[in-house]
Amino acid sequence: MLPHVLKRGDLAAWVEALAAESRVAAPVLKETSVSDPTDLKFAWEWVVDPAEVRLDYTVTVLGPKKFLWPPRQRLVRYRLGADPAPQALVDHESQVLFGVHPCDLAAIGTLDAAFAKDVADPHYLARRRDTAIVGLDCGAPCDESSFCLDMGSLYPESGFDVMLTPVNDEYFVEVATERGEALVEAARVRPASKQDMEAHQAFAEEKRSNFHYKLPYEVKYLPEVLDQSYDSLVWEAIARRCFSCGSCNTTCPTCYCFDVYDEVEPDLAKGCRVRRYDSCQLDPFAEVAGGENFREERWSRLRHRMFRKGKYILEQTGRPGCVGCGRCDRACVADISIKDTYVQIAGSR
Repeated sequence: MLPHVLKRGDLAAWVEALAAESRVAAPVLKETSVSDPTDLKFAWEWVVDPAEVRLDYTVTVLGPKKFLWPPRQRLVRYRLGADPAPQALVDHESQVLFGVHPCDLAAIGTLDAAFAKDVADPHYLARRRDTAIVGLDCGAPCDESSFCLDMGSLYPESGFDVMLTPVNDEYFVEVATERGEALVEAARVRPASKQDMEAHQAFAEEKRSNFHYKLPYEVKYLPEVLDQSYDSLVWEAIARRCFSCGSCNTTCPTCYCFDVYDEVEPDLAKGCRVRRYDSCQLDPFAEVAGGENFREERWSRLRHRMFRKGKYILEQTGRPGCVGCGRCDRACVADISIKDTYVQIAGSR
């Protein structure tokens, strides 16, 4: 399908049309700083008023992961007794993620690979199949914490049905899938002209000049750099500041570790198996029966996370475990930066 152009003034009408068919999640403004009116806080939420959708957003504390991989999810309903009659609880609700930045597109790709690997996860995959994604290109870094160019997530080639590029007072609309064609049919678009194509190219050129590499080596060498720093004292030095609070895991768009527990109803006749987010930075995470803890020290947990983001997930899924979004840096009360850590270990080998 040839590219189109959408006027910014027609964006809300498009979202409203999509919301008539599916639930739509998008970035919205949550609050404005009293001391600094330019300090805007955005969040991914279900759209109630299409006019509230803000595609001029920079960063969100949490990405759109929660709509595919909820913080808490019921998996199986059962009865207690000789005949449990388990019933899988698999969601099948159509939804649209509207305005997903390239780093989060890459993160969703990592989740897709993780949950489809080996024993496929029916709960995640059901939601993913019923999810359409409208991407939104970035023209400049969100802030100093982001290093998406280094991690290879800045230029998405897949993982979206439609890609929007903000050009002047319009959006350049590219369709990637048949599902995307159906989405765009609900929008008031016009065919892109030669001038529109040139403006889109100018955006791409300006984008290239706005982003710069921040690691002293190419990301393909990160697993090797990590291996060579495994016994480095730098891990203990950094971990002295760590509170093991798990904020980095909670905000990370690619973390998918979970805990499983049972909720039994008061009548003791039936129950439900539930899973919820877990964090490898919490002290009990690696504790097993008998009380043995294989990562009792904070530095070993911190090192594990850095290896998982830069090496383990890549080896398991073929996709990076870190997309350079910078969310963990912003959330860390101890001011520990994954980017700075990857720079620091290069000099500690």
